[in-house]
Amino acid sequence: MKKMKKIFITIALLAVTITMMAACTNKSQATQTTQTTEIALAVADDGEMAPNFELPDLQGNPRKLSSLRGKYVIIDFWGSWCVWCIRGIPSMKDMYAKYKDDLEILGVDCHDSERKWRHAVEQYELPWLQVRCPDDFLDDLSEMYGIDGFPTKAVVSPEGKLLKVVSGEDPEFYTYIDELLGE
Repeated sequence: MKKMKKIFITIALLAVTITMMAACTNKSQATQTTQTTEIALAVADDGEMAPNFELPDLQGNPRKLSSLRGKYVIIDFWGSWCVWCIRGIPSMKDMYAKYKDDLEILGVDCHDSERKWRHAVEQYELPWLQVRCPDDFLDDLSEMYGIDGFPTKAVVSPEGKLLKVVSGEDPEFYTYIDELLGE
């Protein structure tokens, strides 16, 4: 009986782990995952211009990525439903406090209702710029930036060139930013 209980608990834990991992994937892009990631990484390697986009900010005003030129920009594609996005907020806050004179973060909320997005920005006290991506535009953004899961972060130079795209909450991303900004 104890052996059956252990097997059941192991299976249950495995199911929970798989569910949590799957919760932060972009299912609408499952068939294009490898291709879009390779496109975004190839663009980042070539130092081409980051694809421009325009989305509404918290005040409802249109915000263009290109309006942020002059500073490094981290585009943080996230959602309040994504466990790893939320877990990464303290590190993002530390990085923002450390480099806010040299960089801007543009949080791009994905797969949330407007109410949930606004609530998450307030609840987690996110101090950087925020825009919301409607679901019908997410496929376009996914293709532009190789988004195959959340969070995905794209680093853009002050001149507007795409430098790096990172999928997932990876400590090496913060090391890259420290190296880029001279720490």
